[in-house]
Amino acid sequence: MSSNLFGMRARLFAPENRKWWTLVAVAVGLFMIMLDNTVVNVALPSIRKNLGISISELEWVVNAYALTFGVLLLSGGKLADLLGRRRIYVVGLIIFTVSSLACALATGPEVLIGARTVQGVGAALMNPATLSIITATFPPRQRGTAIGIWAGVSALALAFGPIVGGLLTEKINWSWIFYINIPIGVIGVLGALAFIDETRDSSHEQRLDVPGLVASGVGLFALTYGLIETNDHSWTSTRVLSLLAFALLALVAFALLELRQRLPMLDLSLFRNPTFAGANAAMLLVGLAMFGIFFYNSLFLQNILGYGAIKTGASFLPMTVLIILVAPAAGKISDRVGARWLMGVGMTLLAVSLTLFGTLDEQSSFLNILPGLLVGGFGMAITMAPTTAAAMGSVPVDKAGVGSAVINSMRQVGGSLGIAIMGALVATRVTVSPFNPRFPAEFVAGYHRAVHVGAAMVLLGAIISVATVRQIRHEGHGAAEPAIGA
Repeated sequence: MSSNLFGMRARLFAPENRKWWTLVAVAVGLFMIMLDNTVVNVALPSIRKNLGISISELEWVVNAYALTFGVLLLSGGKLADLLGRRRIYVVGLIIFTVSSLACALATGPEVLIGARTVQGVGAALMNPATLSIITATFPPRQRGTAIGIWAGVSALALAFGPIVGGLLTEKINWSWIFYINIPIGVIGVLGALAFIDETRDSSHEQRLDVPGLVASGVGLFALTYGLIETNDHSWTSTRVLSLLAFALLALVAFALLELRQRLPMLDLSLFRNPTFAGANAAMLLVGLAMFGIFFYNSLFLQNILGYGAIKTGASFLPMTVLIILVAPAAGKISDRVGARWLMGVGMTLLAVSLTLFGTLDEQSSFLNILPGLLVGGFGMAITMAPTTAAAMGSVPVDKAGVGSAVINSMRQVGGSLGIAIMGALVATRVTVSPFNPRFPAEFVAGYHRAVHVGAAMVLLGAIISVATVRQIRHEGHGAAEPAIGA
């Protein structure tokens, strides 16, 4: 009996299987950071009630993570190449786990928002490293399969996030959406040390672009902060105008720095390719429109329709299940027919989905919500993978890592800005406190304005896609690295 057990263990951990254990170790950390993209949304009303925080502060609970994640992705990828992919992955995992504990223990908005910011730093170090580790570990003939599993884990985490968040929030306490990360993080660190071999990029000079990092971070922070401040101040107030002007100056400075740097964080010459530029513009617009709406859909379901956290989480399942089932097929079809028309049709469906959400009111039932979720799930599924394939297919092999970081950054930064923009649009119609009898009607009016603007954004993305994206094939091109949530 013991000899059979020993033989099974020997076969399981044989050298030829080590790469698959590497993938498992990477998947543990990936699942955790992707879970945090959606697990928080259904807990927002409970967090607001328990900590007594404002809508603006609640937006920063989500934005602090998403914005830091998006801004630092490019630098995280460069650090992994420079200092070692396993090392940066483990460091990011430790930072993420410790900051999750700080989130769970938070007793006020300042600590929670600060800890969420640090979580974003950890996620930005981990995410690019996961793709680099897979690329370095798997031979080309198996790389596509491995990255397909990587994308499946991302989608699975996004699907389970609302359910897990609802169960923990309703049955225990909102803090447990962060406590759950601690055992996962410990397992992830042990697995990384046991199964991931250290690799780094020694093929060419590597250097961190600190000026570019600072300029982009300051610009995006000022832009997001300025948009969120419109909840409490008019668009023409000195505070809002100053923040938006400062954001513009910082982002212009970033572009000029990247054009002059010998080793820039973002190679702007990539955007001379219309397919790459169009695919990234489309991803940014999808992030702006859809992820801001996800945030406000959670608030609408709980604050206006009176759904509990579990019911809210379950409500998103039709959309997320469709994404999981349809996205792989959409990726395969885009390989054969190109991404252009899939992106155009997908984003048109997203516009239809948002228009359907714009028909909801205080008397809506789940049957009224379901059509928008189904159309949106199908639209997201046939948009995300082809958009990523278009971007990755338009960059040369030696720029594949940067190309992947750019498309992921567009999604993350777009999502963060989308929450701020949608919040500003909702705030234009809300003039009373949440306890006022007029609040539901005013919130619904603001929500309608937000989804209609979102529909216009993704329709613009559809037009850009059809006008700019072309099928490009590179001989010997490696497996494309999918965008987060693809």
